Amino acid sequence: QVHLVESGGGLVQAGGSLRLSCVASGGRTFNNYAMGWFRQAPGKERDFVAAISWNGGTTVYADSLKGRFTIARDNAKKTVYLEVDSLKPEDTAVYYCAADSYGVIDDTSARNPSEYDYWGQGTQVTVSS
Repeated sequence: QVHLVESGGGLVQAGGSLRLSCVASGGRTFNNYAMGWFRQAPGKERDFVAAISWNGGTTVYADSLKGRFTIARDNAKKTVYLEVDSLKPEDTAVYYCAADSYGVIDDTSARNPSEYDYWGQGTQVTVSS
């Protein structure tokens, strides 16, 4: 019964930045969920981007993206954010947020989409050159 809605995607030129948001509703235990971001380009598998533990104390990033992408959360607003900087055309994808009711993450399980219980509908990010 947790609903996740992403926003903030759009068309941006290479080198630009976006801030994606994911707002949760309908749940009673958002503050106990770990949250993750994944992305999927046409014809590609869904790839891990970043994750954050229930209290924001632990973050995990895809190795290739660390330094350009930043994940954060505001439990009072039931929102998780993904700031994406220095965007490249290969970053073009649908970006999804997901919630893991377990709440705790580590470098292995956080990267596996099967670990997550709820998913948003995605927001499109298109980077042009």
